[in-house]
Amino acid sequence: MISYVGSKSDREKQMRSTSSSAYPSDLTLKQWAIIQPYFPRRKKVGRKRKHSFRVIFNAILYVVRSGCAWRMLPKDYPPYQTVYGYFRKWKVNDLWKRVTDRLRQRTRVQAGRDPNPSAAIIDSQSGKSGELRDDVGYDGYKRIKGRRRHALVDVLGLPIDISVTAASVQERTEAAAMFERVKGKMPRLKKIWADGGYTGPLVDWVRRKCGWDLEIIKPTSPEPGFHVRPWCWIVERTFGWLTKYRRFARDYELTTTSSEALIRIAMIRNMACRLARSA
Repeated sequence: MISYVGSKSDREKQMRSTSSSAYPSDLTLKQWAIIQPYFPRRKKVGRKRKHSFRVIFNAILYVVRSGCAWRMLPKDYPPYQTVYGYFRKWKVNDLWKRVTDRLRQRTRVQAGRDPNPSAAIIDSQSGKSGELRDDVGYDGYKRIKGRRRHALVDVLGLPIDISVTAASVQERTEAAAMFERVKGKMPRLKKIWADGGYTGPLVDWVRRKCGWDLEIIKPTSPEPGFHVRPWCWIVERTFGWLTKYRRFARDYELTTTSSEALIRIAMIRNMACRLARSA
């Protein structure tokens, strides 16, 4: 734990000069060095930037990990208006998505695999949302009013595509939209596993439109209750990783695009830590 002294600029200089972290959610210098090349470079003209991108990103991670409101950021970080402004700016220009895709490729290579996956798993997770939010629905099966997180991951559990919708949106409907988005970006993809929620015309549609084999994994036991399904446990583990971040205990975001961005940020930290350990 760093004991900061002096002005805020002094605290930032002290933080940038050490590999330690002020809070458990902060990235070390080694972890930050992995993702720093994907952030915008410093401009040669214009006003000098007051806060480093590492400090800004650590402030965003603090919100995701602790679950606090933007206005409740500790004073060690830049003003919340600045932090949220960068978060929204990078969300609009798809920076979070680009960083996620690049880190997924690097993590796969580090694991001895091809950068582009040949197989994937898809599933969704319903959760409650805050009051007065857009795109909120009722999941009749889970009996939850809120939103639904959809995740398409590779066999390592790394995200290929992330989507957040109202809980009333069926899994098959959003799966078709996700497949359309990644169809031209995954040249090696041939196999997708899913649970019983994706049965029906979607199987033939995927084979006809995308040229992939969508296999529905049936329960391994006729007994009621939870049973581990082959391959499907991988995406469930990905959802389990998100439970470490208290921001996902309930969806408080005004828009689904912000919810998707926060999920990507959590996975960016996950992959950066994994790459730093193996470096």
